[in-house]
Amino acid sequence: MISANRTTTILPVRDLDRARSFYENTLGLHADKAWHEGSFLFSEDGHNGIELMLKPDGSPSGNTELSFEVEDLTAEIAALERNGVTFEDYDLPGLRTVDHIAEDDHMRAAWFTDTEGNILCLHQPVA
Repeated sequence: MISANRTTTILPVRDLDRARSFYENTLGLHADKAWHEGSFLFSEDGHNGIELMLKPDGSPSGNTELSFEVEDLTAEIAALERNGVTFEDYDLPGLRTVDHIAEDDHMRAAWFTDTEGNILCLHQPVA
């Protein structure tokens, strides 16, 4: 069954060293290994991963590329802000943030970009 296999999210990056530093030092992800020439893999559990793939002419999609589930969204935002992460604020039909956080009956979420312009999200399910 497909869900039993390893999953890897592949993010395009224009500068692999800059992006690797952001994911490793700013976000605190575990550096796994150079996956192959022009890419680098992060994996916390050895099963799922985030691969940064060098694409000098590539560009982000403009949509959320990846979302990290967290237990305490407010604390995670504060920690990442201390590391220099800038969170986005939105006031759009169907999406409005207050203090960087959008909320509905099921989820709280906040967005930021990596050094390459990929949109990343933190989300916390609401019990």
